[in-house]
Amino acid sequence: MHLSFGIKTAPQYTTYADVLRVWQEADDLPIFEHAWDFDHFMPLGSDPTGPCLEGWTLLAALAAQTTRIRVGAMVTGNTYRHPAVLANMGATVDIISNGRLDFGIGAGWNELEHSAYGIPLYAPGERIRRLGEACAVIRRMWTEEAPDYDGQFYQLKGARCEPKPIQQPHPPFVIGGGGEKLTLRVTAEYADIWNYGGGTPEEFTHKSGVLDEHCRAIGRDPATIARSVQVGTDPADLPGVRERLRGFIRAGATHLILYMGGPQVDVRGREPFPAGICRRLASEIAEPLRDEFAAV
Repeated sequence: MHLSFGIKTAPQYTTYADVLRVWQEADDLPIFEHAWDFDHFMPLGSDPTGPCLEGWTLLAALAAQTTRIRVGAMVTGNTYRHPAVLANMGATVDIISNGRLDFGIGAGWNELEHSAYGIPLYAPGERIRRLGEACAVIRRMWTEEAPDYDGQFYQLKGARCEPKPIQQPHPPFVIGGGGEKLTLRVTAEYADIWNYGGGTPEEFTHKSGVLDEHCRAIGRDPATIARSVQVGTDPADLPGVRERLRGFIRAGATHLILYMGGPQVDVRGREPFPAGICRRLASEIAEPLRDEFAAV
């Protein structure tokens, strides 16, 4: 069993300099293969009034100042941007990173951000159908010269995306969500990695099985979709984080994200990314788990 470890830094209640420090530290540690920020405009959690850096512009800057680690937004809210615009953004970040983008996308969900910015928050079913069309639009723009598209929600006419991403045929799609009837069906069709955002290993096992069923229904090998989880990481309780992650590995997760500074751990009033945190995550969580499961 190959376990792929990564970090996620919520860009809230922090500074660009601190986020960059953490990403460059992870970039220097071979145990970490990927790094993520999030796609929100206000802090998550009980207090939305603090600082929050915008995810995709931040991602471009971090991609330019790292050299090895794969980069992505976990996950982009599809409702925030037209998918044709997002396709160009993703292609540009893939070029900036020299082919290291993992393209994270989900249906969108944050009611406060949508109402504050006047962005329509459609009913759940429509949001997920829009996600499916967005994946089709973005994949076509990354692989075709100037595609047309006539969907229910999105239309293209000679939509160019030049230059194309470096990765061929396109950057991997990472789809986040757990809706069993629609979201996991879209995941089965488009995702290279499925991310489960929260809950228990038992619920993860159930939803992973539903994803397998959707894959079989369209003739896709379920093993071609990696199973990903993100676990809130409290620097004061790394043994507890390691134990929670162990449960998900036993349930079949192999793409593992240590999520720092997010709403699972209240970081207001304290440093979300203490000095040397990535080295601690490597030595106290990632490396022991890698060694434990190396022979499985």
